[in-house]
Amino acid sequence: MSVIVHHSGGNAIRIEPDMRRAPWSTCPGAEHMLMQTFTGLPLKQFAERGDKKANCTHLYDMAMLAAAHAQDGAQTIYDIQVSDAIDNERVAEIRKNGETLLKWTESGFHLVKPDAAAGIRLDKLRSWIDTLEPGLQEPARLLQWGNMLANGRSIPIEQQSDATKMPPNCYSFQPEMAIKAKRIGEILDFSQTTNQRTEQPLDKYKPVVEQR
Repeated sequence: MSVIVHHSGGNAIRIEPDMRRAPWSTCPGAEHMLMQTFTGLPLKQFAERGDKKANCTHLYDMAMLAAAHAQDGAQTIYDIQVSDAIDNERVAEIRKNGETLLKWTESGFHLVKPDAAAGIRLDKLRSWIDTLEPGLQEPARLLQWGNMLANGRSIPIEQQSDATKMPPNCYSFQPEMAIKAKRIGEILDFSQTTNQRTEQPLDKYKPVVEQR
């Protein structure tokens, strides 16, 4: 998935989402919802919009990032990597332009390291994140979300394929959408590198960067 925010004079004049792969049959409808949510809005008001659960949360987060960095003079690239669990522990890391900013250890949906956050649930980190220096708060929120998503790999697909049993936290899980949502798409497993699969997950999806 990707989002391009076209802007002029500090306002978003066009939102261009691109959902190349999606987990649910209803997800593509979230592209129009994202355009409705942000088109015409001042960039500085994106964070105040507050309609994340009505949107695809992934597209929404990318639109928020785009608005936050729209006036940057240089490119920003975040990479998030979360290991599978080894001895019930995952290692989660986020890099900015190739430099590691944060590295956490998580077990059972709770942080183990860093020590300052040990024992806190992944979905309850916001207060601790707010105590970090400003330059680390954005990457910490991204790593929190990436680490939470990575836990889904340990849940059997048959246990996460009924949208009506999911909390209404995104576009496809809203009650009116959940009754129609069906699991779609090919499952790609990058757990093992073999002679048949040597590519990395994003090899086919190089980012599009527009600079003017």
